[in-house]
Amino acid sequence: MNDVVSRSRANVSLASAPLVKRLVDHADRLRVGVTTLPRGTRVVDAGIDHPGGLEAGRLIAEICLGGLGCVGLRAGGLPPWVWQVDVHAGDVVTACLGSQYAGWSLNHGTGKRGYAALGSGPARALGSKEPLLVELGGRNPPGDTCLVLETDRLPPPEVVAKIIERCGIEPAQLTLILTPTTSLAGGVQIVARVLEVALHKVHELHFPLASILDGAGTAPVPPPSGNFMTAMGRTNDAILYGGFVHLFVNASDEDAQQLAAQLPSSASRDFGRPFGQVFKEYQYDFYQIDPLLFSPAACAVTAVKSGRTFQAGALRADLIDLSFGG
Repeated sequence: MNDVVSRSRANVSLASAPLVKRLVDHADRLRVGVTTLPRGTRVVDAGIDHPGGLEAGRLIAEICLGGLGCVGLRAGGLPPWVWQVDVHAGDVVTACLGSQYAGWSLNHGTGKRGYAALGSGPARALGSKEPLLVELGGRNPPGDTCLVLETDRLPPPEVVAKIIERCGIEPAQLTLILTPTTSLAGGVQIVARVLEVALHKVHELHFPLASILDGAGTAPVPPPSGNFMTAMGRTNDAILYGGFVHLFVNASDEDAQQLAAQLPSSASRDFGRPFGQVFKEYQYDFYQIDPLLFSPAACAVTAVKSGRTFQAGALRADLIDLSFGG
């Protein structure tokens, strides 16, 4: 077994449980709704029939990280897009790839009546069959857990039952958090994936995850939009053109420099246009988009043994203005 396997056994459901409790206990203050389904599953609405907001999104982002990371809001960008989402994690690989990554695809039916959503957060470590989780070191034991769904409607009973069955839990042990992309909370929790996006690209580049010692990232808060396509474009652009990530690696200077050169979104053939435009040009087919595009705009990679830091990419305020102001 490699280092990633041995260090990825943190129980992200247990670690995030106090955060889930805080979200539920302070639902009124956070402007989220809490209901219970007939079989006992708890549902938190963070942007469908309840407005949610920035703080709800920040807390949900920490839940997505499995309780292993910190997410903050600060004023640090250029007006009018001043607000930034900052994220870092102690066990960055487990937090980002073992919990936060939206890798659990949940579908039921087809057409307009069908349902499709991506699940992220602690329940992935219990029930998702993603190969990535196997690579990271297996599953957490059954118990109270939470799944965050990027969706604008309640999942059908069949999807809820599938999650419960796959996780090996009772219905009352599951909390579902619903975060529409069009909401403030949804936008914040998506942009808080700036570090996870970088880690996922690191994995795609076949750089050893066991060599990633630590990391932090930041990206601007996009203005919400009631139009899903506009909201999706803005959340992607916040990372692709406004995101910055700093990774600390146990690697040679040569490997650290190569990683830095390959990591930014500018390494992609599709770089340079708002995401919504790229998506439209590919007839709204995600699989036609160059996978190398999905990464932060700029990065720094520090080789901890030598202390040297290598930088690549650049923030593109012009494209952020075009995306956020359109």
